[in-house]
Amino acid sequence: MKADGRTRAKTFGAAAALGTGGPTLALTAVVLVLFVGSLAIGPVKLSPLAVAEALAGQGSETARIIVQEIRLPRAILSVAIGGVLGLSGAALQGLLRNPLASPALFGAPQAAAFGAVLAISLGLVNVLSFALPIAAILGAFLSVFVLLAVAGRNANLLLLILAGLALSSLAGAGTSLAMNLAPNPFAVLEISFWLLGSLEDRSFRHVALALPFIVVGATLLMAQRQKFRVLALGEETAQSLGVDVERLRLLVVVGVALGVGGAVAVAGTIGFIGLVAPHLMRPLVGWDPAKLMVPSALAGAGLLTAADIAVRLIPAATDVKVGVLTAIIGVPFFLWLIVRERRALGGGVS
Repeated sequence: MKADGRTRAKTFGAAAALGTGGPTLALTAVVLVLFVGSLAIGPVKLSPLAVAEALAGQGSETARIIVQEIRLPRAILSVAIGGVLGLSGAALQGLLRNPLASPALFGAPQAAAFGAVLAISLGLVNVLSFALPIAAILGAFLSVFVLLAVAGRNANLLLLILAGLALSSLAGAGTSLAMNLAPNPFAVLEISFWLLGSLEDRSFRHVALALPFIVVGATLLMAQRQKFRVLALGEETAQSLGVDVERLRLLVVVGVALGVGGAVAVAGTIGFIGLVAPHLMRPLVGWDPAKLMVPSALAGAGLLTAADIAVRLIPAATDVKVGVLTAIIGVPFFLWLIVRERRALGGGVS
């Protein structure tokens, strides 16, 4: 078993040696273009030159305020949050060896939102408190930990979906209860922010709130990427090659909780980025879970930034919430993935 496992591990390593340089460079360029577009597009449209001048502290005072104080924090958050959601989706899919795994499927964003809402409604923190991400992280950690404990290490697709649906429903019910018991309408408005998901009116204070947790969570997940490659050969083979599967599972849960919790603390519930991004990248980089991590993060950053630009272009009295747009796109994609998995299992579609 050990010799066979090492042979297959070498095969994965040889495939990884081909690299992902081309797709990674192209994705990086796309994210940079979208980042600049996020700074230029809005009620007041600015040219790329005006954006560059404003970033350098030149140009008109109006342009500098719009770019530096209003749009720059929003753009930074869209890249960081989209990136960590895409990375979390790739990590969970690598851990469970299941292409439908994602933070949203496990109820992590919903549970993180409930943790934040509960802390606000109980008066423990305010929306700009550094304790708020802690509450969101605890909620996300609890949801993923409970799902893995309830479904088991060898859970099939059905068990994962059912357990994730139960946790999402429970977190949603808790958030709705907090809205019902809110002492004033202003608290209800704050809670509705967590339900819809938005990057509107974010500031550098929000960047400071979320970014440390996102960076630590992403670093923790990236550090496990080579172990996902070995785990793809099976848990017994991974154990024989020196991978502590239980420790790996705990580290992934902590990494996802830190990233998702930090993201939800400032942007509310934004679903399906973690599900869609890895699937978009597999045709480009292959099925090796280690090679998928960085491209998935870049794809997630690009998807959320593009969605945030799109909500500003949709004609409406106010900005459409970005969480609503990602759900509208993500749900049909998720249903298509389920149909594809059903066909792969031989169920067929009549």
